[in-house]
Amino acid sequence: MKKIVFSSLLVLITLVAFTTNIINKENSKEATVSETSFNHFSLKGKVLDLSSGEALAGVEVKLEGYNQKVYTDFDGNYSFNNLKPGKYNVIASYISYNKSYIEKLNLSSNEDLNIKLQTSN
Repeated sequence: MKKIVFSSLLVLITLVAFTTNIINKENSKEATVSETSFNHFSLKGKVLDLSSGEALAGVEVKLEGYNQKVYTDFDGNYSFNNLKPGKYNVIASYISYNKSYIEKLNLSSNEDLNIKLQTSN
């Protein structure tokens, strides 16, 4: 009889510990999500050819001084996520096109920014 009580007690303690661990993990995930999304914004848009309006794939778009860069997808889309509010210099560069500089873009909310590149001479 003592073995049955001891085994039952051991199973119950293990179950409580396991359940508590799951609840703590869920609460920590919620805190992490709210902390990272609070006052962080995204910057996204398309890079297009100035003359034709066609989307350009493979364009390097970077945030000067922040060591962050991305490349446009096949539809010309790019995005930066989890950016803090502030002023950013955005540079887009592509082979056989002039670089595009957008200076002091004030990011205080999620921003859509389409960039048009002109072919170089």
